[in-house]
Amino acid sequence: MRWAHVGLNCRDQRATEEFYTRWFGFHRARAVPVGDGEILFLRNGDAHLELFPAPGESAAPSALADGPAQPGAVRHIAFQTDSVDELLAAMGEIAHVTLGPLDFDEVLDGWRTVWLRDPDGVVVEVSQGYRDQEAVETAERKINV
Repeated sequence: MRWAHVGLNCRDQRATEEFYTRWFGFHRARAVPVGDGEILFLRNGDAHLELFPAPGESAAPSALADGPAQPGAVRHIAFQTDSVDELLAAMGEIAHVTLGPLDFDEVLDGWRTVWLRDPDGVVVEVSQGYRDQEAVETAERKINV
């Protein structure tokens, strides 16, 4: 089993495509005609986003903090960068920060995170310095990473 993609409903597919290609390194991998519109597939390495046309108002709550907490709602999508501060400086006014940047040095030295809104209100987490633990204990078995 492999991860495939995240599907996003977009008021303006072009604005959403621009956001993820410009700031998160995606490129258009495919456009599939559907009715009067199209579905856009974006790729960054093994990560894919599927952009669906969805005119009208955003169903996403006004993005606050690190995303919606309701069951069944995606809280946020997340990316890694070398420098949260450099990304925010480059984005300037385009960066609609909902929380942070916050430092998590008490958990992991150098871990820093900010949460942003994409053009449709989806919360996007951007972190630097996160690393997995060397071994994670579960109730059933020990997992070595």
